[in-house]
Amino acid sequence: MLVSSTDGVRLAVHDLTGPEWATDGPDEAVADDGRPPLLLSHATGLHGRVYQPLADVLRPHFHCWALDYRGHGNSPQPTSGRAEWAAFTEDAVAVSIALGLEGAIGFGHSMGGTALLMAQIARPTTFAGIVVYEPISASRDAGGDTVASTMLASGARRRRPGFPSRDEAFANYAGKPPLATFSPASLRAYVDHGFDDEPDGSVRLKCTPAWEATVFEAGGREQSFRQLAHVDCPVLVLSGPATGGNMAASYAPLVAEALPHSRFRQMDHLTHMGPLQDPELVGRAILDFVAGIDAAR
Repeated sequence: MLVSSTDGVRLAVHDLTGPEWATDGPDEAVADDGRPPLLLSHATGLHGRVYQPLADVLRPHFHCWALDYRGHGNSPQPTSGRAEWAAFTEDAVAVSIALGLEGAIGFGHSMGGTALLMAQIARPTTFAGIVVYEPISASRDAGGDTVASTMLASGARRRRPGFPSRDEAFANYAGKPPLATFSPASLRAYVDHGFDDEPDGSVRLKCTPAWEATVFEAGGREQSFRQLAHVDCPVLVLSGPATGGNMAASYAPLVAEALPHSRFRQMDHLTHMGPLQDPELVGRAILDFVAGIDAAR
């Protein structure tokens, strides 16, 4: 289905529960199979359907939806060029309204985690609980400045924009970090749904290197950390270890401390791409978290 957001953007929303519930056309009615909804929110440069392996772990218990943020996956860039992270919050709010989310569960990865936390502030009835994996939100005093975002943007601009085929893209990524850490199923989902077909048979990234770089640069200016005290639902903050230059992992405990109703859990063998590296482990953590919320009701 397609959902209207700000700046004239029409966002792609994917039903990851199964083909019998597919809603790929514009503005189709939301399917209701009795399972509570769970919204999956992707990291910069990725797309919603890359989390299909994680949704496969969750869908016996939840009806799983995923959005493509502006300029990612099947969602176009805004003609305004607006990539400030407040715009991604607006995208998340627009999708939550379109899906009728009330007391749902959210899972967000990196930028997508920050977007869900801010969406809960903007629309406090949306989530009964949120799980975030290494959300990008840190105070300037804690080192949250433009240095890391500038480095990430520089790397994104050097990204290869296309390949002769999806199979060649898969083989290339499988041998290079950070995508080499993906499970085979996650990497396959990223490649299968992250490229457009060109007339000559080659494939080209849907999220362009230039747009990804712009989003990273905007991340260096985001100001969400000072708002975290207003997130009113339980939050589980997941993270890998803060080693190997993983700045996002160093932010995660600070985010957990700033949230009023949170727990922090470190997963020692995971990288910043943890939800795509070990979907089974992250999925079980989400299910355990929701069981705790249910028990407390």
